[in-house]
Amino acid sequence: MTLHSTCIETIRETALKLVGRLRSYGPVAVAFSGGVDSAVVAKAAAEAWGESAVAVTAVSPSLASSELEIARAEAIVIGIRLVELRTREFERPEYRRNAGDRCFFCKDTLYTLIKASLSELSVNCIVNGANTDDLGDHRPGMKAATDHDVHSPLIEEGINKVTVRELARYWKLTVADKPAAPCLASRIAYGIEVTEGRVQRVERAEAFLKSLTGTNELRVRCEAADLARIEVPLAVLSRLTEPAVREAIAIEFRQIGFRCVTLDLEGLRSGSLNELLPIVQ
Repeated sequence: MTLHSTCIETIRETALKLVGRLRSYGPVAVAFSGGVDSAVVAKAAAEAWGESAVAVTAVSPSLASSELEIARAEAIVIGIRLVELRTREFERPEYRRNAGDRCFFCKDTLYTLIKASLSELSVNCIVNGANTDDLGDHRPGMKAATDHDVHSPLIEEGINKVTVRELARYWKLTVADKPAAPCLASRIAYGIEVTEGRVQRVERAEAFLKSLTGTNELRVRCEAADLARIEVPLAVLSRLTEPAVREAIAIEFRQIGFRCVTLDLEGLRSGSLNELLPIVQ
């Protein structure tokens, strides 16, 4: 998808304002996942501060290896220095218990590590890729950002997801149309302990389905009793019910370690596990 000529000037103005916002902070460390939101902020930071800006990626079992490779490649495209920090959120009981606030402890761990490294990184502050659409969702990580004085320049500039993607196309970022890819721990149903084994199982299952279906927009949810619930776009549902495909999925998922496999007839829904939060809490 390309930008229409009628909106290029508007996007250019938005880009300049975002770069100006980043310049106002002083040199920054961008919490960088490699997704389109943090990539746009990283690009603005690089435009504002050049070699003084740095992107910081949290490396842990909850980050799929394919996502880490994307982050590395995108940092090169952006032209920003990348630092990988090995986080240890899995050592925190509050994180592993996987209540509705799990994301807080993940972000708190990351921001604590970055904040302790500000002098070493020669930056003034931390920024993230939260946009205005995130304000209406269940985002415990936003509280962690507030606790650690993390700036959210996209929110401060009133930028939503649609505009984020337009900015990414304007800057010719390779992740401009990349689907959202929340961490692997977000696939574990609330109340089920987050373990390295479970997130690795999810990663393997999703990689298998992606190779089988040719779509990157899918989720494998890990429910109680090691039940796998597959969410794919509605257009892909019938493909998974074909006898040969269905049998291949069942065999592979059992080998991976799931006891039962189900297909969600409502299709792919971002954050579907949040629908159960009132019950869990």
